[in-house]
Amino acid sequence: MEVVNYTEFRKNLKANLDLVSDDFETVIIARSDKKNVVLMSLDEYNSINATMHELSTENNRKRLEESIAEFKTGKFLKKKLIEVK
Repeated sequence: MEVVNYTEFRKNLKANLDLVSDDFETVIIARSDKKNVVLMSLDEYNSINATMHELSTENNRKRLEESIAEFKTGKFLKKKLIEVK
């Protein structure tokens, strides 16, 4: 995680955007009014949203926990993917 002030962020805009998009780094932009913002890649944002959705209900959380437990104990099926031509 990088923390930069607004002026430095603006002066190094491309480098900061590359850091976020190429290295999956999160950049916090510190502002003088204490209304800081977070910059992250779209992939990271989508991943967080997907996780929040998966954990959004008790049933989803319970099913996910059960699936993880089954995986850890070897109770899963492994199949080859079919090739589509």
